[in-house]
Order: sequence, then structure tokens, then C-alpha cells
Amino acid sequence: MPWKIEVDGGTCIGSGMCASLLPETFALDGATARAVHETVEPDETVLDAADSCPAMAITVRDGAEVVGPRP
Repeated sequence: MPWKIEVDGGTCIGSGMCASLLPETFALDGATARAVHETVEPDETVLDAADSCPAMAITVRDGAEVVGPRP
């Protein structure tokens, strides 16, 4: 089942860490990041991007379960 990626534009500070890790999944759009695609195939690097976000603005869901960022 694909994962759903959400970037909270109100929380994002536009550090660009997610876009530098996964430019095919995240892009900077002005001062904030956005997901290029709403869903992606499960990938550890997507979780790494969510974990590395300094503002904790990225949420990764597997169905109803939040899988990223990891505690």
C-alpha cells in the first residue's frame, strides 16, 4: 500500500533538507516545501526525510497509521 505524504506549509521553514534528500519526492515552492506526489511507494529514505525535517513539518502515513517522523 502506498504511503501518503503531507507537508504542513504553516510549520515548514523551507530548510530544503527533504528536497535535497529526495528531489523526486519533495520540492521547495517559494519559502516552503511541498510533496511532488501525494503518495509514494514505501521507502526508508522518505522516513529519513521526515525525521530530518527541523520543523517536523512532514507526516508520512500508511493508511491511518503515522509511520513518520519516527520517535
